[in-house]
Amino acid sequence: MKVFAIGDVHLSFNSPVDPRRWDNVKTSKPMDIFGELWYEHYRKIYDNWLSVVSAADLVLMPGDFSWAMKLGEARYDLEFLGLLPGTIVGVAGNHDYWWQSLSQVRAALPANMRVIQNDHLVFGSLAVCGSRGWNSPGEAHYKEEDQKIYRRELLRMENSLKGVEGVRKIIVITHFMPTNEQHEKNDLIDLFLRYGVDSVVYGHLHADAARWKLPERAWGINFHLVSADYVNFTPVEIMQG
Repeated sequence: MKVFAIGDVHLSFNSPVDPRRWDNVKTSKPMDIFGELWYEHYRKIYDNWLSVVSAADLVLMPGDFSWAMKLGEARYDLEFLGLLPGTIVGVAGNHDYWWQSLSQVRAALPANMRVIQNDHLVFGSLAVCGSRGWNSPGEAHYKEEDQKIYRRELLRMENSLKGVEGVRKIIVITHFMPTNEQHEKNDLIDLFLRYGVDSVVYGHLHADAARWKLPERAWGINFHLVSADYVNFTPVEIMQG
């Protein structure tokens, strides 16, 4: 089993996707408003995914799956992910407003997809944990109201990590970069160190904001920025499971 990752795919399909008829695809929020790189980005994702991922592989997705505001509106986006090989494991992103009741979300997922919230999943000797995360203390735009959300996400992350046992490696999925722009060590990093996290996959940073990304290795942990545009709309291999 190979472990891949890609995040922030930002889908918005208005009808079922037939990969044999890309010209018929309609979206409610064409992503090329953010630049030519995003033109028909879903087609790039589909083609690139099929070129590298097999049915036996794992694909980690750190949020921002869909622009939908309600679960029913995300139907075709989730169905699209169901067309892709591999087992998908994800956490919510800040734009996943459709992600409300966890039980309802899980009932709506395609057969190849799992999500994490206050829990974890084990694949052989690998545990996958995670939570959405939030803006980190010390960021330029960090506000007083952010502290409550940040503390809640810390609790969710620990809930995900604390039940893990008997595995060789722990990998964490989180939507937000787990530090501020200065890459200062914080409570979240301390949590990763306490539980022996091997690797962290995150997204959220696009275009010029990718300059704030963490080094690929810090505090003995591997960090992977996998926003779709940053990885050229191609799942990147993180490790062998």
